[in-house]
Amino acid sequence: MTGTGKTVDLFVIGGGINGCGIARDAAGRGLSVTLAEMGDLAQATSSASTKLFHGGLRYLEYFEFRLVREALIEREVLLRAMPHISWPMRFVLPYHPDMRFESDTPTSKLLGMVMPWMKGRRPAWLIRLGLFMYDTLGGRKILPGTRTLSLDGTPEGAPLQERFHHAYEYSDCWVEDSRLVVLNARDAEARGATVMTGTKVLSADRHPDHWIVTTQDVATGRTTKHRARMLVNAGGPWVGDLIQGTIRLNSTEGVRLVRGSHIVTRRLYDHDKCYFFQGTDGRIIFAIPYETDFTLIGTTDADHQDPSVKPECTPQERDYLLGFANQYFRRQLTADDVVWSYSGVRPLYDDGAQSATAATRDYTLKVDQTGGAPVLNVFGGKITTYRRLAESALAKIAPFFPNLPGDWTRGVALPGGDFPVDGVPALVARLRTDHPFLTEGWARRLVRAYGTEAATILAGAQQAADLGVDFGATLTEAEVVWLMDHEYARRATDVVWRRTKLGLRLDADQVQVLDQWIQARWAQGAAAE
Repeated sequence: MTGTGKTVDLFVIGGGINGCGIARDAAGRGLSVTLAEMGDLAQATSSASTKLFHGGLRYLEYFEFRLVREALIEREVLLRAMPHISWPMRFVLPYHPDMRFESDTPTSKLLGMVMPWMKGRRPAWLIRLGLFMYDTLGGRKILPGTRTLSLDGTPEGAPLQERFHHAYEYSDCWVEDSRLVVLNARDAEARGATVMTGTKVLSADRHPDHWIVTTQDVATGRTTKHRARMLVNAGGPWVGDLIQGTIRLNSTEGVRLVRGSHIVTRRLYDHDKCYFFQGTDGRIIFAIPYETDFTLIGTTDADHQDPSVKPECTPQERDYLLGFANQYFRRQLTADDVVWSYSGVRPLYDDGAQSATAATRDYTLKVDQTGGAPVLNVFGGKITTYRRLAESALAKIAPFFPNLPGDWTRGVALPGGDFPVDGVPALVARLRTDHPFLTEGWARRLVRAYGTEAATILAGAQQAADLGVDFGATLTEAEVVWLMDHEYARRATDVVWRRTKLGLRLDADQVQVLDQWIQARWAQGAAAE
């Protein structure tokens, strides 16, 4: 076992979006920060979202106005900070008279009292009211507002069944969720933080003015002790286990684990807009253009009991999503159309809601300092509000660190995001001019992943061979080296499913070759040391 005499200000457990966002914010204020993630960054919940920066239109029915307003404001703040991995999207909400509320929403109960003849149906005027609030609550400046749309003879109506004639169209944003996490970690490290992946926290022992945290390198088994003035538990699905087992707090705070599953099919329609579908059970799902050639459909809401059990899209969830989509699309989907599925567990604050769908998506931050040094436990949160969650976390942390500087992350670009919101086409064109061998799709993929840093990855290359080994699907040695050296990638799955989504295009043999190459390079590096 090795140890350290150095005491850091914060030790953050968890390399998801909350942990990395807090680490970045804290490091930017001058705090010394160490972050430990037992697997890969964004390996759990933060890479298994629906990949949207959105206000949460349906949350209005739960009267979660504070959450919706905060998220709506954040959409445009984040869009400016990361225009390479986030961009505006238009959402088409087809209307029909039989749209229904989920039975236990406050809005459905209220409407049931004043308009009992509706029998749980969503009236058109209420949808328009909700969209009006959605347009105005967040002080929208970049994103276009809502409009009414005819589905008869239009591209938006072409893939839908003939019974749909009208729709509402509104704005939200796409985000590459796992890349968002990695970029926050990189920026935290650039500001002085230490980021350790493949590092499990074995124990955290509390003392009057500090914590002693014991970690283990998952690959080597080596253990290390760390000293920290304050602990941040951003363990995501494991936040409850950490409270009870690792940190050993006498806490009554609970976490509700809710599994959300998604399926991916081949591209189902020819335009670039998303669909917002409302089901007969009152739930909603999205159908979203995905990675150019695919459509992403999700999500489900199901209670998940054990964080140690890897979440997977069950056959029942797959069939539910297919059946839901088949209520809208002309083309009837079957299990054979599913090319990939994924599932993640949302660690929601347990507010006692009757159903998983009704459980709050808002975040809750709890500081415990009984018996010694303080710990901040992080519950819940949406990917859209991660930056505001981090600011709120630092407000909780600030009393323990006098003279801590104030908020700073608003308007500060993440790595590669230092260009205008509408600047992607210009970056793609410049990249192709400097590297004529790039196809349009290849250049766009690189810009959408790395922004202005794509030029650094390709520096000096005048032909594809200059980029080294070709692993397939435009993935080259130069890009993999960048991901290993700058983005914490340790294995092929890190590269093809979290740093990129090229796992949709590479076959098993290609992924195996990639993994062997990565492990060989790691071994060479270890031998050199």
